[in-house]
Amino acid sequence: MRTAYLECSMGISGDMTLAALIDAGVPADEIHAAIDSLRLDGVRLNVEKIVKGGFAATAVKVLHPPQHAHRHLSDIRDILDRSDRLTRNQRQLAWDIFEHVAQSEAAVHGSTVDKVHFHEVGAIDSIVDIIGVAVGFNLLGVDQVHCSPIPTGYGIVDIDHGLCPIPAPGTAELLKGIPLQDIPVESELTTPTGAAIVKAVVDRFGRLPAMTIESIGYGAGTRTFPNRANLLRLFVGDLPIPANRDVVTLLETNLDDIPAETIGYTRQKLEQAGALDVFTTAIQMKKNRPATMLSVLCRPADSEPLQQILFSETGTLGIRCSQLERSVLPREIQQVETVYGPVSGKVARRTGFTSWFQPEFEDCARLAESQQVPIREIYRAAQSAFTEQAAESKATGLTHDHGGHDHSHDHSHDHSHDHSHDHSHDHSHDHHEDHHHH
Repeated sequence: MRTAYLECSMGISGDMTLAALIDAGVPADEIHAAIDSLRLDGVRLNVEKIVKGGFAATAVKVLHPPQHAHRHLSDIRDILDRSDRLTRNQRQLAWDIFEHVAQSEAAVHGSTVDKVHFHEVGAIDSIVDIIGVAVGFNLLGVDQVHCSPIPTGYGIVDIDHGLCPIPAPGTAELLKGIPLQDIPVESELTTPTGAAIVKAVVDRFGRLPAMTIESIGYGAGTRTFPNRANLLRLFVGDLPIPANRDVVTLLETNLDDIPAETIGYTRQKLEQAGALDVFTTAIQMKKNRPATMLSVLCRPADSEPLQQILFSETGTLGIRCSQLERSVLPREIQQVETVYGPVSGKVARRTGFTSWFQPEFEDCARLAESQQVPIREIYRAAQSAFTEQAAESKATGLTHDHGGHDHSHDHSHDHSHDHSHDHSHDHSHDHHEDHHHH
């Protein structure tokens, strides 16, 4: 599985990410052509090879006339729509990144995504960085993006709203659900653009995976720090792990003082909010009190809102949170025709094994009610119809190999999360001229 790994030892920004992509092998000509297609007067991208902290790297800088506009999301959409060169996936990934920024700004300022002004990220250099990064990840053609924990730095940053502690409010909002690391550098190491890129493209966080490295890109930040090379490293290569493996968050809380109906209601709200699974376990607590453990499996990015539901609906005083790796068989939806009517179901395929078909309960219940037959009969008919259909397909040579059915994002990026994460999954002149990490 083709994989990219972002090593953010000194944080991440829009310009560093774009530079690392080009340094890792993404053709600079393609990035230049994409930016030219936006038809922004006097705007161009300068790409150069430099030495940063003693290491050969690539640096990028957006050259543009003086800009004063504070743009809305609709203005960003207009810029994207000007291009006749961006592919659907590239356009969608860029849009995903901008939307993450808008959502964070709306949350911080108590506004809506349509009304918020893009400040630092609305600057033309941030816009170019984000669109260039979207094109770069698409051209990189990876199936998954992994990332190290993110350092924010510390201190004070001067943004459009005044002096703010690092991480700035918008950046902090974007970093919810993302593991951080403490780097003792007094500077804004991760900008809003960098955080939004991570939010949009990264499928999982952790150490460098056991991948076979094909290329390494070094993206340089503008600032220079003593004893630390201000670089973002991008590893690209092959990871010999099935694409059907991902990471989920497990939330657990013990409940001994609420009605069962409340637990059922909470379960419904959790499922509606995107939980992958919700289940209960009978347990005994202190003094042999009978209780219920409520467990929630979810995507890491959904952990925060689901915890808020647990706190507000159950009144629990604590939630245990852990990261789990799981293996998931590739699945697809298929419909079969029975004597009672059509039934949809999930087909799970495993290389070298017979495919497995699970009829959807709602379809079976509907037919059982309308045809006045036991629901087990509908299940049996659906299973039989699937078996016959599979046998006919095999006999006529119509089968196709689902063994490699890949449910990761195509960061050739059909994030478009063109994630993964889906999974997968922004910033830019990221505030502050001082840390010219855009």
